[in-house]
Amino acid sequence: MVTYILAMNIIRYWSKQSYKKLKVDQEHNTTEYTNVCNSTSLGSTYTLPLKMELWKIYITLIYFLITNSNCFASEPLAWQITFQPPASPIMEELYHFHNFLLYIGTAIVLFVAGLLGFVCIRFNAKNNPVPAKFAHNLLIEIIWTVIPIIILVIIAVPSFRILRHAEKIPEIDLTIKVVGYQWYWHYIYPDYDNLEFDSVMISDKNLQIGQKRLLDVDNRIVIPENTTVRFLITAGDVIHSFAVPSLGFKIDAVPGRINETWTRVTKKGVYYGQCSELCGINHGFMPIAIEVVSKEDFNNWIALKNKTAMNNKSSKLMSK
Repeated sequence: MVTYILAMNIIRYWSKQSYKKLKVDQEHNTTEYTNVCNSTSLGSTYTLPLKMELWKIYITLIYFLITNSNCFASEPLAWQITFQPPASPIMEELYHFHNFLLYIGTAIVLFVAGLLGFVCIRFNAKNNPVPAKFAHNLLIEIIWTVIPIIILVIIAVPSFRILRHAEKIPEIDLTIKVVGYQWYWHYIYPDYDNLEFDSVMISDKNLQIGQKRLLDVDNRIVIPENTTVRFLITAGDVIHSFAVPSLGFKIDAVPGRINETWTRVTKKGVYYGQCSELCGINHGFMPIAIEVVSKEDFNNWIALKNKTAMNNKSSKLMSK
């Protein structure tokens, strides 16, 4: 909100400057402005000065749109145009690789657009009334074959390196089993007496202050910081997909099959994701929340969960 107000005030200031400039120019050189506008088919004398300031307004809007996007959060935000901040080694590599591809793609688009513009101007019927009649050009054909091959090789090398890094799981400190159901997640900690629990989205009526609508759950995955965690992912009914953007993974949960991935988070916080495979009517209501805490807090959480599980078992036995 603060950045929005600041941007609007800057734009308002430049608009006032444009209007003042218009009044001064109209008083001293009305004929010149009228002639310019007529020659450019603008149709009115007030449009030209404002157009001269539009580039400032465009730059301001782009700048504040970028700076007000999701730059310091691990959750989707309104008007988000960037990735969530990377919180794992794989996502950091993906983030830099994306920027690398963006530079290459932008250069290709600008080159092709410039080439098309040049051809349209240089070889139109007016400038080139007698068209060339050659059938092929060996040099040009070699160039437009070799250069794309070089570009693809440049892209492929870091891409394969990232794939290898993601597939090669390092020494594991913690394993978590993930089972997708319609429409919630079930988690198991086999390293801690098979501690297990369901994770269901918090409904709007039960949402507390500070909790994220459609993202927060009643039971989060909790993992310690600076710990290599392996996720073993499957499903109990239909195909789901376990995806957390800020951690850089999206793994299908397929019934009868176990897929795996890993992550290592160095920064405390809550990282949100969602099921990313259409799985039924409530597909959009099975979020993922991973909370990263200190190792001491993690051990306390495990002890509390085990105690709660034991109490629940005792209550069930007594009720029988």
